[in-house]
Amino acid sequence: MTIVRLGYVAMSMNLQNCSPSQTMTFTQFQKIKDREAAIAKLEKIAQSNIQNCLRLLKHNVAHHIHFFRFSSKLIPLANHEELRDWKYMSNLDESLAEIGEYLKNHPMRVGFHPDHFVVLNSTQKEIMKMSLKTLHMHEMLLKGMGIDPEHRCVIHIGGAYDDKLKSLEQFIHNWGLIPLSLQRMLIFENDDTTFDLSDALYLCEKLGVPQVFDYHHHLAFHEDSEWEKHWDRIVGTWKESSLPIKMHISSPKNEKEFRAHADYIDSNMFLTFLHTVKGSVDQIDCMIEAKQKDNALFQLVSDLKSHSDIEWIDQSSFKIK
Repeated sequence: MTIVRLGYVAMSMNLQNCSPSQTMTFTQFQKIKDREAAIAKLEKIAQSNIQNCLRLLKHNVAHHIHFFRFSSKLIPLANHEELRDWKYMSNLDESLAEIGEYLKNHPMRVGFHPDHFVVLNSTQKEIMKMSLKTLHMHEMLLKGMGIDPEHRCVIHIGGAYDDKLKSLEQFIHNWGLIPLSLQRMLIFENDDTTFDLSDALYLCEKLGVPQVFDYHHHLAFHEDSEWEKHWDRIVGTWKESSLPIKMHISSPKNEKEFRAHADYIDSNMFLTFLHTVKGSVDQIDCMIEAKQKDNALFQLVSDLKSHSDIEWIDQSSFKIK
């Protein structure tokens, strides 16, 4: 028997005017002649994004959802080169602390998944510098919320640069240049075009980092289709973590666009996976990556209700027998 907790990404399809990713382009920023007023507007947007995060957390608690991914776009233009002097965290303390207090009273697993601009196997100093600045921002946000950053940030491995083996070794070389506090924040995911399950496992085992298994990515891209024989190794990468094993679930949009995420989750595809791994771990936290966000979670719950081998704990968590 294994406990399964479902989560979703960043925003709700049910809450009105609750985007945590409101933004301003640098062009819009430049059009405001008074620079202090322009920065004040950026800070107002960041405050609104963080307040909307709190609304989302309250929505989750109302629906017994214990797993959530924050948007990585909470602070617009945070690392823009022309705004190096902007101390963007300076007026966010109270808002972030409010989220931290809420999570203390309503425990929930939360984390981030920075976008594809975070590339840690690049040979270009500027790309590495910007990647580390972005990761540092995520670390500060987590600390501002009073959350231990350990294993809270999922990243892809990066680019192959025409030589995948060399790129993996470049990642290992660059890893030694990354501050330890950022190293302990990271977990790695297999992707759907370049670095498959075996590649991610190679890095995770070598560097002592947990692996997030993306089942859909694996189906879309693999050299060895039999993920099952690697499952114990995936689980093993989590043995030093205080958090349960984490995976991503999504479904193909269609056969032609297999890599693209569907609006909802194919419950039969998900159950096939669960029946293979049940009993191997006490708990799996499954992050739903679907276009319909929390609606996809609610629909999946509805689809699974009729299965006798599932025992429901609450509105988003169950035991697979």
